[in-house]
Amino acid sequence: MAVPMTDLATVTPNPPPAKAVVGPAARRRRFRFPTGGKTVTGVVVLAFFMVIAVIGEWIAPFDPSARSNDLLEPPSGKHWFGTTHLGQDIFSQVLAGARSVMLVGLTAGVVATVLAVLVGVTSGYLGGTSGEGLSALSNVFLVIPALPLIIIIGSALPEGGDYLVAVVIGFTSWAWGARILRAQTLSLRRREYVEAARASGESTWRIIFFEILPNLTAVIASGFVGTVIFAVMSEITLAFVGVSSFSNWNWGTILFWAQSQQALAQGAWWWFVPAGLAIAVLGTALSLLNFGIDEFVSPRLRGNGKTKVKTTDGRTVRMRVGFTPVLGREEDR
Repeated sequence: MAVPMTDLATVTPNPPPAKAVVGPAARRRRFRFPTGGKTVTGVVVLAFFMVIAVIGEWIAPFDPSARSNDLLEPPSGKHWFGTTHLGQDIFSQVLAGARSVMLVGLTAGVVATVLAVLVGVTSGYLGGTSGEGLSALSNVFLVIPALPLIIIIGSALPEGGDYLVAVVIGFTSWAWGARILRAQTLSLRRREYVEAARASGESTWRIIFFEILPNLTAVIASGFVGTVIFAVMSEITLAFVGVSSFSNWNWGTILFWAQSQQALAQGAWWWFVPAGLAIAVLGTALSLLNFGIDEFVSPRLRGNGKTKVKTTDGRTVRMRVGFTPVLGREEDR
């Protein structure tokens, strides 16, 4: 029997749910890393310290080692950060000391990152005897005490300079990053696009460089920042404990002389506060940069794990992204 026209609405199926579309705004969100507040702040502060490291000695108003009759003077128009017990200008020492800190930190970060990528990615992709041998090498370097080794080498080679410190720190701090990269590579080498590249006859090194490494960029960057933080703290610690033959001036050397001359007991707070603040600000900038990298890697850390998606009918749906099932909640435009 024919269905009446008035009953057609009751038997017509509901329209299919709207599908989320990926428009230009969604594509732009993939590149939010350079514009995040934490990342921008970290990059700006780090760039400022790099500029100071390059031109610090040129713009310093006094010779950092020059003595004067202005003994233990507080900050003033002539000496912005005050003077030491020998009349040395602390502001000039802070400016000149930035070069040593940044040189050691960045050089050690580059050395450790290159070694971690070479050993970690290669051992993870090759596997077999070669991979296990490189993994065992990483385990050996994990247990090497870096700081005592640097002190011993620095005492044996007092003319080695900052590059010696950076190279030793880099060669003793790559193993942890290599272990992380190896684990990530083990999970990537069986992916479909890697198998397709292997089946098409691509060489091993081309697959590593063009298929695997691009997916490890954020992990590599995070490891580089972490190594720079470790290298900076190690170099300052070495200078603070008296191993000062590596460099004429750095922030750790300023703190060493302030502690040895009991600046705090004499009320000369200006002797150690500027160098301490410089260390804290640089460490904060590197940490903010590391947080930005973490947010770029993990979408759950961006916007409390929620992102907005536009549907075909113009509605905006906020969806939670993470390891739990995706849940949607319609909101007003």
